[in-house]
Amino acid sequence: MRTAPKSFRLHIGLFGRRNAGKSSLLNAMTRQQVSIVSEIAGTTTDPVEKPMELLPIGPVLFIDTAGIDDAGALGEERVKRTRQVLDRTDVGVVVASAGEWGEFEELMVRELRSRGIPAIAVFNKADLGRPHGALIDELKTAKTPWLETVATAGRGILELREALIAAAPEEFINTPPIVSDLVPAGELAVLVVPIDKEAPKGRLIQPQVQTIRELLDGDAYSMVVKERELRDALARLNRPPALVVTDSQAFLKVSADTPPDVKMTSFSILFARQKGDLSQFVEGALAIEGLKSGDRVLIAEACSHHPIGEDIGRVKIPRWLKQYVGGDLEINATQGHDFPDDLADYQLVVHCGACMWNRREVLTRMLRCRQAGVPICNYGMTIAYTLGIFDRALAPFPDAMETYHRLRREIVL
Repeated sequence: MRTAPKSFRLHIGLFGRRNAGKSSLLNAMTRQQVSIVSEIAGTTTDPVEKPMELLPIGPVLFIDTAGIDDAGALGEERVKRTRQVLDRTDVGVVVASAGEWGEFEELMVRELRSRGIPAIAVFNKADLGRPHGALIDELKTAKTPWLETVATAGRGILELREALIAAAPEEFINTPPIVSDLVPAGELAVLVVPIDKEAPKGRLIQPQVQTIRELLDGDAYSMVVKERELRDALARLNRPPALVVTDSQAFLKVSADTPPDVKMTSFSILFARQKGDLSQFVEGALAIEGLKSGDRVLIAEACSHHPIGEDIGRVKIPRWLKQYVGGDLEINATQGHDFPDDLADYQLVVHCGACMWNRREVLTRMLRCRQAGVPICNYGMTIAYTLGIFDRALAPFPDAMETYHRLRREIVL
């Protein structure tokens, strides 16, 4: 049986100083020797991930990190990777050893709070020392849940599980929909799935599978076709579908073959809405108007893969952007969790649908772009805008359309 993808899991980050017992805590929570445990400080170098089921929440992903007080050049790199984990953390567990609570722990709690991430303070090795009363009063005043554990003996683990369940964000419990609010029960969605060199052999990609599953859960129907079969498939129906969803690369043909009175969008735009803020992506699409020759554009890919000849992020989107601008652009690309610390030199960030990520990491990147004053757009929305079918692709989303027309009026004025 396939395990739940990471994007479905509540991401729980374990943070603390070296040798605070984070790895022991993870092993106790999962009842497995997931992380190496040693008396030597700094044993955990890179983040260690462990998926498991935490009922009644469901699938979660624990992430054990290197000590935030690590030293030296290698230590700086470990701390950087630890901070990357913050970008995708839904619940943060700050682990202190034997009641020790100082600058490192306080800064980590403040960082979690500033990002809107629920924080839990865990005083591990409680058999060696306990937190003083004034500290407990401070945590209570700040409404930060706290508890004591002895991870090596399994003490306090049940209480930690209960604290994690209580801290799970509402947006994780009630995940934003992909398509269920657009296709009512008893209605049909036609899904256009190109089978090309980028299509994985023998299976559909995750956005397509998730969309089909959500339609089934909502008692709606789905029809799956390739782009060259769409026109004939629609002609065979005795009533129009509620929605046509396409791979963004087939936008032009699907737009031409779909009747004007049938709403159409792409998988990428559906996931832009579920994973991020559609209105901010609309702002990013309009920023394409202001691009000029020589500007810098960052292509951000969530998945690590070997680009092929006509790769969507490395080849097609840069080509469509350059054609729209009418000049050359400096295109840079990042993969996975890598993302530039300094975004100020970019005029636009174009992000993939992030179907393999949790919503927290996408929203974190969008916040960083807003703080840097750099517009960010999504693959599907960028493609639709440069091909001149943005209105058509955005039509299923009235709020985003309103934002789009308001911003266009402001640009004209």
